[in-house]
Amino acid sequence: MNILLSLLLQLLALYLTLSMLLLALSLLTTHPLPSFLYRLLASYLALLFCATYGVLASLALFVLPPHRSAQWATARAFKHTMALLTGTSFEILSGAAHLRTRPAVFVGNHQTALDVLFLGEIFPPHCSVTAKQSLKRVPLLGWFMALSGTVFIDRADRATALRAFAGAATEMRDQRQSVFIFPEGTRSNAEQAMLLPFKKGAFHLAIQAGVPIVPVVAGCYWGVLGVRERRFRAGRIPVVVLPPIPTAHLTPADVEDLTRQTRDAMLDALVRLTNSPRGQHAANPALKPLTTPAPPFVSLEEALGDGKKRGAGNGTSAREDGADQLRWHEHGKEM
Repeated sequence: MNILLSLLLQLLALYLTLSMLLLALSLLTTHPLPSFLYRLLASYLALLFCATYGVLASLALFVLPPHRSAQWATARAFKHTMALLTGTSFEILSGAAHLRTRPAVFVGNHQTALDVLFLGEIFPPHCSVTAKQSLKRVPLLGWFMALSGTVFIDRADRATALRAFAGAATEMRDQRQSVFIFPEGTRSNAEQAMLLPFKKGAFHLAIQAGVPIVPVVAGCYWGVLGVRERRFRAGRIPVVVLPPIPTAHLTPADVEDLTRQTRDAMLDALVRLTNSPRGQHAANPALKPLTTPAPPFVSLEEALGDGKKRGAGNGTSAREDGADQLRWHEHGKEM
């Protein structure tokens, strides 16, 4: 046992030493690779730390009901740990009040593994994620997810998946428990504002439980994390929470329309967030860090208004002037 503990401590020391060397190198060069490798190692370290914390929090909260707040507590811990180690964060520009909707099915766009940090910003209390069955077997992370009430879905077995959703719908009604789902089902790795086709499980669940759909949209952040380009930069990524879409009077026959309505609303918000004048400009690979202070944030409604409230008298429409506030924050040089 002592030998194993000693080996683990040596590996941790080596991991931390390598991370510090990469951090130092990233400060001395503009080449993106040291920054990419440092933030990658720092992210895995943060995930390991927070998964361990999540297991302990789940055990504690399990005996101190309601135990379904463990995922919220762990998400917040990951948010702050990542901000400290990597300088990367998500920020809600508008609609934060909609996150208090309970119970609800929250749906978000799925871009990369960095969406774990996206959840750290927007994940509400009394909410659980859904995940593929295979994650249940991952040490620490799988243990935490199982203890904290994750709804595991076996995508290869439709009958099992339907039973899991049926159980989730019952708990949502009885315990006022919410669920978060990525309806795209897989990461898009998008380099521009786009969404993959939506799977319908989230919408069947919302109708079955009789709870609203709450769409949450993060701007395309290829400028912060581009895996193929080996780029991982500090940045603050904009998020909007759209108004809840009620399902109380819908039937399974309405799932197709509900799915299309939700996806259209999310894609519209995604395009507006990402392609604002000072947004990411994902089509331009020569991304420059922001070196001037950003103006205050405004609501999505104001930022993307029709010209009646802002910009009057100066020849600039509210859409142009307001969208300019949807800033893509990148700090300093390519660290």
